[in-house]
Amino acid sequence: MRAGSALARLQQWLMAATLLFTVFWLIFWWPRSPFVALLGVVLSVGGYAFVLALEGLAAAWLNRLDEAPRAGWRDLLGAWWQEVRVAPQVFAWRQPFRWASLPDSDEPSGSGTPAVVFIHGFVCNRGLWLPWMKRLRDQGVPYVSVNLEPVFGSIDDYAQLISEGVRRAQALTGAPPMLVCHSMGGLAARVWLASEPETPVHRVVTIGSPHRGTWLGRFSRVANGRQMRLGGDWLRALQAREAQINPTHTYARFVCWYSNADNIVFPASTATLPGADNRLLPGAAHVAMAFHPRVMSESLALLSSAASSPSERTAA
Repeated sequence: MRAGSALARLQQWLMAATLLFTVFWLIFWWPRSPFVALLGVVLSVGGYAFVLALEGLAAAWLNRLDEAPRAGWRDLLGAWWQEVRVAPQVFAWRQPFRWASLPDSDEPSGSGTPAVVFIHGFVCNRGLWLPWMKRLRDQGVPYVSVNLEPVFGSIDDYAQLISEGVRRAQALTGAPPMLVCHSMGGLAARVWLASEPETPVHRVVTIGSPHRGTWLGRFSRVANGRQMRLGGDWLRALQAREAQINPTHTYARFVCWYSNADNIVFPASTATLPGADNRLLPGAAHVAMAFHPRVMSESLALLSSAASSPSERTAA
Protein backbone atom coordinates (compact mmCIF):
# COMPACT_ATOMS: atom_id res chain seq x y z
CA MET A 1 0.00 0.00 0.00
CA ARG A 2 1.42 3.36 -1.01
CA ALA A 3 2.11 5.94 1.66
CA GLY A 4 -0.17 8.63 0.24
CA SER A 5 -3.32 9.20 -1.76
CA ALA A 6 -3.64 12.22 -4.02
CA LEU A 7 -7.39 11.66 -4.18
CA ALA A 8 -7.68 11.66 -0.38
CA ARG A 9 -5.94 15.03 -0.25
CA LEU A 10 -8.17 16.40 -3.00
CA GLN A 11 -11.32 15.24 -1.27
CA GLN A 12 -10.10 16.62 2.06
CA TRP A 13 -9.67 20.03 0.42
CA LEU A 14 -13.11 19.79 -1.17
CA MET A 15 -14.68 18.92 2.17
CA ALA A 16 -12.93 21.84 3.86
CA ALA A 17 -13.94 24.22 1.08
CA THR A 18 -17.56 23.07 1.26
CA LEU A 19 -17.64 23.52 5.01
CA LEU A 20 -16.11 27.02 4.85
CA PHE A 21 -18.46 28.09 2.06
CA THR A 22 -21.48 26.83 4.00
CA VAL A 23 -20.46 28.63 7.18
CA PHE A 24 -19.74 31.94 5.46
CA TRP A 25 -22.93 31.70 3.41
CA LEU A 26 -24.95 31.15 6.56
CA ILE A 27 -23.26 34.02 8.40
CA PHE A 28 -23.69 36.42 5.48
CA TRP A 29 -27.29 35.63 4.55
CA TRP A 30 -28.96 34.82 7.86
CA PRO A 31 -29.40 38.51 8.93
CA ARG A 32 -30.66 39.39 5.44
CA SER A 33 -32.85 36.41 4.58
CA PRO A 34 -33.04 33.24 6.68
CA PHE A 35 -34.77 31.51 3.76
CA VAL A 36 -31.90 32.21 1.35
CA ALA A 37 -29.43 31.24 4.06
CA LEU A 38 -31.04 27.87 4.64
CA LEU A 39 -31.58 27.27 0.93
CA GLY A 40 -27.87 27.80 0.29
CA VAL A 41 -26.96 25.37 3.08
CA VAL A 42 -29.31 22.71 1.68
CA LEU A 43 -27.91 23.11 -1.83
CA SER A 44 -24.31 23.11 -0.59
CA VAL A 45 -24.67 20.03 1.58
CA GLY A 46 -27.36 18.10 -0.26
CA GLY A 47 -27.10 19.29 -3.86
CA TYR A 48 -25.49 16.00 -4.83
CA ALA A 49 -28.86 14.30 -4.27
CA PHE A 50 -30.31 16.37 -7.12
CA VAL A 51 -27.44 15.34 -9.40
CA LEU A 52 -28.03 11.69 -8.49
CA ALA A 53 -31.70 12.09 -9.39
CA LEU A 54 -30.79 13.48 -12.82
CA GLU A 55 -28.42 10.56 -13.41
CA GLY A 56 -31.13 8.11 -12.41
CA LEU A 57 -33.65 9.68 -14.78
CA ALA A 58 -31.14 9.56 -17.65
CA ALA A 59 -30.43 5.90 -16.90
CA ALA A 60 -34.13 5.05 -16.80
CA TRP A 61 -34.69 6.74 -20.15
CA LEU A 62 -31.78 5.07 -21.93
CA ASN A 63 -32.52 1.66 -20.42
CA ARG A 64 -35.90 1.59 -22.18
CA LEU A 65 -34.36 -0.14 -25.20
CA ASP A 66 -31.73 -2.16 -23.35
CA GLU A 67 -31.87 -5.94 -23.18
CA ALA A 68 -31.82 -5.91 -19.36
CA PRO A 69 -35.19 -6.01 -17.56
CA ARG A 70 -36.52 -2.50 -16.98
CA ALA A 71 -36.54 -1.14 -13.44
CA GLY A 72 -39.83 0.10 -12.04
CA TRP A 73 -40.16 3.52 -10.49
CA ARG A 74 -40.10 2.04 -7.02
CA ASP A 75 -36.76 0.37 -7.81
CA LEU A 76 -35.40 3.61 -9.26
CA LEU A 77 -36.48 5.60 -6.21
CA GLY A 78 -34.93 2.98 -3.93
CA ALA A 79 -31.68 3.09 -5.89
CA TRP A 80 -31.58 6.88 -5.63
CA TRP A 81 -32.05 6.68 -1.86
CA GLN A 82 -29.32 4.03 -1.60
CA GLU A 83 -26.88 6.34 -3.32
CA VAL A 84 -27.93 9.39 -1.31
CA ARG A 85 -27.05 7.50 1.88
CA VAL A 86 -23.91 5.74 0.66
CA ALA A 87 -22.20 8.55 -1.29
CA PRO A 88 -21.35 10.73 1.77
CA GLN A 89 -19.99 7.70 3.63
CA VAL A 90 -17.62 6.93 0.76
CA PHE A 91 -16.66 10.33 -0.63
CA ALA A 92 -16.82 12.45 2.54
CA TRP A 93 -15.47 10.01 5.10
CA ARG A 94 -13.91 6.70 4.06
CA GLN A 95 -11.88 7.92 1.08
CA PRO A 96 -10.62 11.28 2.36
CA PHE A 97 -10.08 10.39 6.03
CA ARG A 98 -10.16 6.62 6.55
CA TRP A 99 -8.56 5.29 3.37
CA ALA A 100 -5.48 3.93 5.21
CA SER A 101 -7.27 2.68 8.34
CA LEU A 102 -7.19 -1.03 7.39
CA PRO A 103 -3.75 -1.76 5.88
CA ASP A 104 -3.16 -4.50 3.35
CA SER A 105 -2.25 -7.96 4.62
CA ASP A 106 1.49 -8.50 4.98
CA GLU A 107 1.75 -11.87 6.73
CA PRO A 108 1.79 -15.08 4.63
CA SER A 109 -1.30 -17.24 5.00
CA GLY A 110 -1.31 -21.03 5.01
CA SER A 111 -5.07 -21.40 4.65
CA GLY A 112 -4.95 -22.20 0.94
CA THR A 113 -7.61 -19.59 0.24
CA PRO A 114 -6.56 -17.10 -2.44
CA ALA A 115 -5.94 -13.50 -1.48
CA VAL A 116 -8.17 -10.76 -2.87
CA VAL A 117 -6.89 -7.82 -4.90
CA PHE A 118 -9.17 -4.79 -4.67
CA ILE A 119 -9.26 -2.43 -7.67
CA HIS A 120 -11.42 0.67 -7.24
CA GLY A 121 -13.05 2.84 -9.88
CA PHE A 122 -13.15 6.42 -11.13
CA VAL A 123 -12.46 9.16 -8.54
CA CYS A 124 -12.01 6.59 -5.78
CA ASN A 125 -9.21 5.10 -3.70
CA ARG A 126 -8.76 2.02 -1.52
CA GLY A 127 -11.03 3.56 1.13
CA LEU A 128 -13.98 2.43 -0.99
CA TRP A 129 -13.30 -1.15 0.09
CA LEU A 130 -13.24 -0.73 3.88
CA PRO A 131 -16.44 -2.80 4.48
CA TRP A 132 -14.93 -5.63 2.42
CA MET A 133 -11.60 -5.36 4.20
CA LYS A 134 -13.23 -5.60 7.61
CA ARG A 135 -15.16 -8.68 6.54
CA LEU A 136 -12.07 -10.37 5.12
CA ARG A 137 -10.10 -9.62 8.28
CA ASP A 138 -12.85 -11.23 10.35
CA GLN A 139 -12.70 -14.30 8.09
CA GLY A 140 -8.91 -14.46 8.03
CA VAL A 141 -8.70 -13.94 4.26
CA PRO A 142 -5.68 -11.86 3.12
CA TYR A 143 -6.14 -8.94 0.77
CA VAL A 144 -4.18 -6.35 -1.19
CA SER A 145 -5.41 -3.05 -2.62
CA VAL A 146 -4.25 -0.48 -5.14
CA ASN A 147 -4.72 3.27 -5.49
CA LEU A 148 -5.13 3.99 -9.20
CA GLU A 149 -3.19 7.19 -9.74
CA PRO A 150 -2.81 9.63 -11.43
CA VAL A 151 -6.47 10.13 -10.55
CA PHE A 152 -7.40 11.46 -14.00
CA GLY A 153 -4.73 9.66 -16.01
CA SER A 154 -5.06 7.01 -18.69
CA ILE A 155 -6.43 3.61 -17.67
CA ASP A 156 -3.49 2.07 -19.53
CA ASP A 157 -1.13 3.54 -16.95
CA TYR A 158 -2.72 1.54 -14.12
CA ALA A 159 -1.55 -1.86 -15.38
CA GLN A 160 1.77 -1.71 -13.52
CA LEU A 161 0.04 -0.87 -10.22
CA ILE A 162 -2.23 -3.87 -10.62
CA SER A 163 0.71 -6.07 -11.56
CA GLU A 164 2.46 -5.14 -8.33
CA GLY A 165 -0.71 -5.79 -6.34
CA VAL A 166 -1.24 -9.22 -7.89
CA ARG A 167 2.31 -10.26 -7.13
CA ARG A 168 1.99 -9.11 -3.52
CA ALA A 169 -1.28 -11.03 -3.20
CA GLN A 170 0.13 -14.24 -4.66
CA ALA A 171 3.14 -14.03 -2.36
CA LEU A 172 0.79 -14.09 0.64
CA THR A 173 -0.77 -17.46 -0.18
CA GLY A 174 1.12 -18.99 -3.08
CA ALA A 175 -2.17 -19.23 -4.97
CA PRO A 176 -3.50 -17.11 -7.86
CA PRO A 177 -5.53 -14.27 -6.30
CA MET A 178 -9.08 -13.16 -7.04
CA LEU A 179 -9.55 -9.64 -8.42
CA VAL A 180 -12.53 -7.66 -7.15
CA CYS A 181 -13.09 -4.53 -9.22
CA HIS A 182 -15.59 -1.70 -9.06
CA SER A 183 -16.57 0.42 -12.06
CA MET A 184 -13.48 1.62 -13.98
CA GLY A 185 -11.43 -0.90 -12.00
CA GLY A 186 -12.84 -3.68 -14.18
CA LEU A 187 -11.41 -2.00 -17.28
CA ALA A 188 -8.06 -1.50 -15.56
CA ALA A 189 -8.03 -5.22 -14.73
CA ARG A 190 -8.69 -6.10 -18.38
CA VAL A 191 -5.81 -3.86 -19.49
CA TRP A 192 -3.50 -5.59 -17.02
CA LEU A 193 -4.68 -9.05 -18.12
CA ALA A 194 -3.99 -8.11 -21.73
CA SER A 195 -0.47 -7.01 -20.78
CA GLU A 196 0.29 -10.11 -18.68
CA PRO A 197 -1.88 -12.92 -20.07
CA GLU A 198 0.43 -15.53 -18.63
CA THR A 199 -0.15 -14.46 -15.02
CA PRO A 200 -2.73 -16.73 -13.33
CA VAL A 201 -5.73 -15.42 -11.41
CA HIS A 202 -8.56 -17.30 -9.74
CA ARG A 203 -11.50 -15.10 -10.75
CA VAL A 204 -12.14 -11.53 -11.88
CA VAL A 205 -15.23 -10.02 -10.25
CA THR A 206 -16.42 -6.74 -11.72
CA ILE A 207 -19.13 -4.62 -10.12
CA GLY A 208 -20.81 -2.04 -12.32
CA SER A 209 -17.86 -1.90 -14.73
CA PRO A 210 -18.46 -0.11 -18.07
CA HIS A 211 -17.06 -2.92 -20.19
CA ARG A 212 -18.72 -1.45 -23.27
CA GLY A 213 -18.66 2.11 -21.99
CA THR A 214 -21.27 4.36 -20.46
CA TRP A 215 -23.45 7.12 -21.87
CA LEU A 216 -22.11 9.55 -19.26
CA GLY A 217 -18.60 9.17 -20.68
CA ARG A 218 -19.47 11.64 -23.44
CA PHE A 219 -19.42 14.47 -20.90
CA SER A 220 -15.96 13.73 -19.49
CA ARG A 221 -12.95 15.90 -20.30
CA VAL A 222 -10.31 13.83 -18.48
CA ALA A 223 -8.32 10.97 -19.98
CA ASN A 224 -9.83 7.99 -18.16
CA GLY A 225 -13.32 9.45 -18.38
CA ARG A 226 -13.07 9.79 -22.16
CA GLN A 227 -11.85 6.21 -22.41
CA MET A 228 -15.15 5.03 -20.93
CA ARG A 229 -17.32 6.59 -23.62
CA LEU A 230 -20.04 4.32 -24.96
CA GLY A 231 -18.57 2.29 -27.82
CA GLY A 232 -15.48 4.51 -27.86
CA ASP A 233 -12.25 3.97 -29.78
CA TRP A 234 -10.27 3.05 -26.66
CA LEU A 235 -12.72 0.31 -25.68
CA ARG A 236 -12.74 -1.13 -29.19
CA ALA A 237 -8.94 -1.12 -29.20
CA LEU A 238 -8.89 -2.96 -25.86
CA GLN A 239 -11.24 -5.63 -27.18
CA ALA A 240 -9.15 -6.01 -30.33
CA ARG A 241 -6.02 -6.34 -28.21
CA GLU A 242 -7.63 -9.09 -26.14
CA ALA A 243 -8.67 -10.93 -29.30
CA GLN A 244 -5.19 -10.57 -30.81
CA ILE A 245 -3.59 -12.24 -27.81
CA ASN A 246 -5.91 -15.20 -28.22
CA PRO A 247 -8.38 -15.38 -31.14
CA THR A 248 -10.61 -17.69 -29.07
CA HIS A 249 -10.58 -15.29 -26.14
CA THR A 250 -13.49 -15.55 -23.74
CA TYR A 251 -14.37 -13.98 -20.43
CA ALA A 252 -15.22 -17.28 -18.77
CA ARG A 253 -13.47 -16.41 -15.49
CA PHE A 254 -15.25 -13.05 -15.19
CA VAL A 255 -18.21 -12.55 -12.90
CA CYS A 256 -19.91 -9.30 -13.92
CA TRP A 257 -22.42 -7.71 -11.57
CA TYR A 258 -24.71 -5.20 -13.25
CA SER A 259 -27.89 -3.34 -12.39
CA ASN A 260 -30.89 -1.95 -14.24
CA ALA A 261 -30.83 1.03 -11.86
CA ASP A 262 -27.12 1.88 -12.12
CA ASN A 263 -26.97 5.68 -12.26
CA ILE A 264 -23.42 5.82 -13.69
CA VAL A 265 -22.98 2.85 -16.02
CA PHE A 266 -25.86 2.68 -18.47
CA PRO A 267 -27.43 1.33 -20.61
CA ALA A 268 -27.41 -1.52 -18.11
CA SER A 269 -26.06 -4.31 -20.32
CA THR A 270 -22.87 -2.35 -21.05
CA ALA A 271 -21.61 -3.71 -17.72
CA THR A 272 -21.69 -7.29 -19.04
CA LEU A 273 -19.22 -9.34 -21.07
CA PRO A 274 -19.90 -12.12 -23.59
CA GLY A 275 -19.27 -15.54 -22.09
CA ALA A 276 -18.95 -14.16 -18.56
CA ASP A 277 -21.07 -15.08 -15.56
CA ASN A 278 -23.24 -11.95 -15.81
CA ARG A 279 -25.35 -11.45 -12.68
CA LEU A 280 -28.17 -8.91 -12.64
CA LEU A 281 -28.75 -7.04 -9.37
CA PRO A 282 -32.14 -5.33 -9.82
CA GLY A 283 -32.69 -1.89 -8.35
CA ALA A 284 -29.11 -1.29 -7.17
CA ALA A 285 -27.29 2.04 -7.52
CA HIS A 286 -23.73 2.35 -8.76
CA VAL A 287 -21.69 2.88 -5.58
CA ALA A 288 -24.16 1.12 -3.29
CA MET A 289 -23.88 -1.98 -5.50
CA ALA A 290 -20.32 -2.49 -4.29
CA PHE A 291 -21.58 -3.17 -0.76
CA HIS A 292 -24.75 -5.08 -1.57
CA PRO A 293 -24.96 -8.17 0.68
CA ARG A 294 -25.55 -10.48 -2.29
CA VAL A 295 -22.55 -9.10 -4.18
CA MET A 296 -20.28 -9.50 -1.19
CA SER A 297 -21.44 -12.95 -0.11
CA GLU A 298 -21.59 -14.55 -3.57
CA SER A 299 -18.31 -13.00 -4.65
CA LEU A 300 -16.46 -14.20 -1.57
CA ALA A 301 -18.03 -17.65 -1.96
CA LEU A 302 -16.06 -17.96 -5.20
CA LEU A 303 -12.88 -18.22 -3.14
CA SER A 304 -13.92 -21.63 -1.85
CA SER A 305 -13.59 -23.19 -5.29
CA ALA A 306 -9.88 -22.43 -5.44
CA ALA A 307 -8.80 -25.42 -3.37
CA SER A 308 -9.90 -27.86 -6.06
CA SER A 309 -8.16 -26.02 -8.89
CA PRO A 310 -5.23 -23.99 -7.53
CA SER A 311 -3.55 -23.50 -10.89
CA GLU A 312 -6.42 -21.76 -12.67
CA ARG A 313 -5.54 -19.18 -15.27
CA THR A 314 -7.63 -16.45 -16.76
CA ALA A 315 -8.62 -17.19 -20.32
CA ALA A 316 -7.01 -14.59 -22.53
